[in-house]
Formats: sequence, structure tokens, C-alpha cells
Amino acid sequence: MNEDVNAGAGAVRAADDLSDLLAPETVFSALIVPNKKALFQHLAAIAGKSTGLDSKMVVERLAERERLGSTGFGGGVAIPHGKVEGLDRVVGVFARLSAPIDFAAIDDMPVDLVFLLLSPPDAGVEHLKALARVSRRLRDRAFVAKLRGAGSEDALYALFASGEARNAA
Repeated sequence: MNEDVNAGAGAVRAADDLSDLLAPETVFSALIVPNKKALFQHLAAIAGKSTGLDSKMVVERLAERERLGSTGFGGGVAIPHGKVEGLDRVVGVFARLSAPIDFAAIDDMPVDLVFLLLSPPDAGVEHLKALARVSRRLRDRAFVAKLRGAGSEDALYALFASGEARNAA
């Protein structure tokens, strides 16, 4: 059944196109936060505004997941994620931070690129597929360099929506 759902929209979307997870209003280019707690609060507020979710509940889910281990996977990138009641699909929020923050990442490097991923509680496979897609894109050094160099939120969104080949110039 899930195959049928994904075939409609996903059939024409390149694997690297993440526009099904992000909306232009959920992409931020110069977020100013002093620490991980403030970051989660800010991202949760954005997610709450765009989805109607309770932002406190989102912060709680992110904190619960983070207690299992940091979602900062190295290279200044983090993908905090969680499953939240009240969603009917996987959604994301992306923020490029004005200044990197400590994230207890596996390489101990501060984080400046954050892709929040939220899923419905019953979205097991969909959650994992979305996480894998985002992770694959954010492990691509050339793509990450383009994210750091993008001049605006529109430019950032266009990069995520482009689905360009990983080695494209």
C-alpha cells in the first residue's frame, strides 16, 4: 500500500529531491540560537506553526531521541528527528545557523546545518526512508558546501528541491 502512495508523487521526483519534506517557509538561512536547547525550541515552533503541532511536545520528542545519542553525525551537520502525534506525513524544517553551536556530534565539531525530521508515530518505514534520503544528501560534501554558500532561503530551498545528481557541477 505504501508503494502505491509513494508512486504517485515520488515517481516523477528525483531521489535527491526533498521538496516533499520541506516547504519554502520551513527553510531558514541565518538562524541565531545559542545552544541545542534553544535550537530545538525554535525548530519546534516553526514546525508547530506549519503543521499545527504542539511545539512543547515536539521539543520533548526531540530531547527524548537525543538522549539515545546525538543526531549530530559529523561535518557540522545534524538531523534531529522524532515521531509525533498529529502528523499525517513526514515533514521537515531546515536551518542554517548564523554561528555553529555545540551539538555533542560524533566528531565533536559544532553544528551549523540542521535538518529537523518529524514523522507520524506509525510511519516506521516512511520515517526510515526519509531519514536515509536526508542523510544521503547531507553526507554529500559538494551539496553541503552549496548549502553553506547559498545566499538566501529561496536558494537553500531550490537546492533541496533540485534533486540534482550528486556529482553535478
